Order: sequence, then structure tokens, then C-alpha cells
Amino acid sequence: MENYLSQFSNMAIQYAPKVVAALLTWLAGSWIINWLTRLLTAVLMKRGVESSVRPFLVSIVEVGLKVMLLLTVAGMFGVQTTSFIAIFGALAFAIGTALSGSLGHFASGVLVLIFKPYKVGDLVTVAGQTGTVTEIQVFNTVLLTLDNKKIIVPNGSVTSGVITNISGQGQIRVDMMVNVAGDSDIDKVRAVILQVADGCPLVLKDPAAAVVVNKLPVGMIELAVCPWAKSEHYWDVYFYMHEHIKKAFDANGIAMPKPAMDVLVSNK
Repeated sequence: MENYLSQFSNMAIQYAPKVVAALLTWLAGSWIINWLTRLLTAVLMKRGVESSVRPFLVSIVEVGLKVMLLLTVAGMFGVQTTSFIAIFGALAFAIGTALSGSLGHFASGVLVLIFKPYKVGDLVTVAGQTGTVTEIQVFNTVLLTLDNKKIIVPNGSVTSGVITNISGQGQIRVDMMVNVAGDSDIDKVRAVILQVADGCPLVLKDPAAAVVVNKLPVGMIELAVCPWAKSEHYWDVYFYMHEHIKKAFDANGIAMPKPAMDVLVSNK
């Protein structure tokens, strides 16, 4: 009995400092991890990260820090943590390889939600598709096209290409081309088009609409018509201008270009 008590006393003297140090390390580490997760949550909320993504990101950071803390405490007891690290690394590699495509889309979705190159309601062109953003999911972005088609674009394709946010600035210039006959009076044509723009309630007065000569192809004059509108009225203005410009041309006797061909006859 005395031998057992003596061994227990020796072990207590030997390991007590390590136990106390490990316990203090665990308590201090847990407090620091909780503080860091609260700080990360506040930063994500301040940056406006979606509420569906914040808990996931915070949990990933929290779990990673706790695993590091657990390995540190285990090492203080003399446990060889090299094998554990190797096992964790192998598991992470295997999971990452199996889900490489999905993880890529997930990472891209997180980037979209954090940096917000577009938001729900914006008219965008991504991965060659144009439509209004209806949902921004972790793996996909959902677009609604003008003809009411639902397009699901993987976020990996979004972030790997060019993103054009058509309506992200609040107002947009609605560019269109109008052709008239080559012998038309440019000043008269410009005045008629600007009158149409002034009559459209959705066209902004400031910046003012512009009508300029873009090209002079054979037998015609190509005019660039550039009215400004709020982003959400882009298509309304686009279609309104085309229809009412044609009606105004008919009312003012302005001719549209007609296909023509010059034939040279030789008298040889």
C-alpha cells in the first residue's frame, strides 16, 4: 500500500504541473476562441454577409481552432500528435478530392456572398446568361430571364468569368441603333428622336438623352440613340423607344433604309 501511495505521490508531483498548465491552456484557449468567433460574427454582420452563410463560416473557424487547441493540449501531456495531424490531413485530402467540384462552387458562392458583385434584383450577365438575380445560393445563382425562364448558374462558372452588373449603379444608359435613309435630314431625325425620348415618362432628364451619328454605311445613316433610365426600367425604355421612334418616323415622313443594289451594264 505504501508503495502504491509513493508511486501515486511521485506521479502527482511529476504530472501535476502539466495537468495544471494543460487545464489553464484549455480554459484560456477556449476563451480566446469564443472571443474570436464573436469578433468574426460581428465583422461578417458589418460586411453584410448573408445570414445563411454567417453561422457556417463561423462554425468552420471555431471547429478548426478547437482542433488546434486540442492537439496543443494533447502535446503538453506528451502525446505524439504527428499521427493525428497526418490522419486529419489524409481525411481532408480525400474529402477535398471527392468533392472538388462542389467545394469549388461552394467557395465561389461564399466569395459572391461576401464581396457582393451583385445582389438579388440586379440585372446581370454571368457565364453568358443575362437575367434578373432571384436567388444567391451557396452553390448556385438563380436568374430569371426576360422571357420568364429560370436559369441556374453554378457559382464556380460565375466567379471564373466576367460579371456584368447591368443595374448595379442605379441608373443605366439604354443604347440602341436606329438606321434611316442616306438622304435623310440628320438634324430633323435627331429632333424627332429626342422628342420621343422627352415623351417617355421613364427616360431621365438628367443625364440628357443623346443622338449621334455612329456610322455611314452605303445608302443609310446609322444613329446611336442613348437615353438614360433607372436600372429597373431598362427593358421598358428599350422597347418603348423602338416602337415610338418608328411611329414618329412614319408621322414625320422619315424614311427607313431599303435594300439597294447598283448594277453596272457594260456595252462591250
